[in-house]
Amino acid sequence: MFDPAEVRALLIEAARARQTFTYGALLGILGHAFTRPLMRQLCKVLDRIDEDGRACGEPGLAVLVVRQSDGLPGQGWFVARTGIHADLPLAWEGAEAKRYTEARQREAFDYWNRA
Repeated sequence: MFDPAEVRALLIEAARARQTFTYGALLGILGHAFTRPLMRQLCKVLDRIDEDGRACGEPGLAVLVVRQSDGLPGQGWFVARTGIHADLPLAWEGAEAKRYTEARQREAFDYWNRA
């Protein structure tokens, strides 16, 4: 349903502009209204993009897609990275999660502005 190359290109463009997307905004750009089933499908594509990027030594891009309510990635983003990142916070909400998310976003912004 979602073309990983198209989504990746949008995320790289956002990283270069030092911007994030809400899940709803990204779905809208991709031509869909927000629904939970579509968001879950999009999250699978985001995880694949990050897995492929990690294999190439790139920082994650999925961290650039956040909830409108608090500016954090969804719980699934944190859970999918358990065991991959030693510094992952225990909670996926709150100040610690916000600091962690912002640090990962800066990594993506900096990387794609050097590339």
